[in-house]
Order: sequence, then C-alpha cells, then structure tokens
Amino acid sequence: MAIIQSVEISWEDLLGAFTSGQFDKTYYLDRLTGEIFSVPSTADNNEVRQQLHSNGERFLEIPPFDYRSERQIVAEFVAQISDTELRTILNSSLAGKKPFGKIEDILSFYPQEEERFTLLKDRFLSNRLKTWLEENNLFTADTVLQGAKHA
Repeated sequence: MAIIQSVEISWEDLLGAFTSGQFDKTYYLDRLTGEIFSVPSTADNNEVRQQLHSNGERFLEIPPFDYRSERQIVAEFVAQISDTELRTILNSSLAGKKPFGKIEDILSFYPQEEERFTLLKDRFLSNRLKTWLEENNLFTADTVLQGAKHA
C-alpha cells in the first residue's frame, strides 16, 4: 500500500515557475518538501542536473510555458470578442502584420476585455497546472476534499 504524504506547495510559486518563460532556467519541484527552485540551464550545472535526474522520484521538472500555449490562449480569446475592430487588430497581431504589438499592450486600451483575457489566461493556466499535478500523482487540497465527500 502506498503512503500518502501531505506537503504544502505554494500555488503562487508553482504558477510563477510554470509561467516564467525564462529559458535560461529550469524549475523543479521537490516532492518531499514542496520547495520550488530553479537551476541555470548552462553546461556548468551538469553535476547538479545528474543529481536531480538520479533522484527523479523526488524532483519533478516543471514544464515551461511555451509559445504554442500562449497562442492557443490568445486565439481562444480573440474568437470570443464581439468588437470587430478589436478582433481585427488582435488577429493582425497574431498573424504578425503591422502594426502589431503585445496583446497586453493592445488590451490596455480596452479594460473590460483586458480583464476577460486575464481571467481566461488564469483559468487556462490553473487547469494546466492541476492536470500536471494529477499526472504526477500530486493532488491539491480541493481534489482531496472532493474525493472525501464522495467516499
């Protein structure tokens, strides 16, 4: 029988590691302590990386937030916009047509849409993070409590 260990993991830190976008660092989660830490991606750290991989059961590499995921969120958001002018601007930006800019900069002129985008992105990232936790046999307090209600 497996032993269930309760470890507190900072959701904010985990979400920050998931969304860092820093390709010069690799983030890890220590299953025993709940600590989240990064290791520079330079060749100087081969020994550290070997130790992390040899203790694979303990340390989980946190996958980076990639460009494809970002585009998926933006495309989903743009499809829901009713303002045709804004939708055209954002579609042009996605396609790389001039004038283009960051979606956050464009949406700063549309506060309601900016808020909707932030909520959509947060929901997407939270779901992605919860799925990753479950795939690695880590469960949030909400998941454990829901399971207890059904038992």
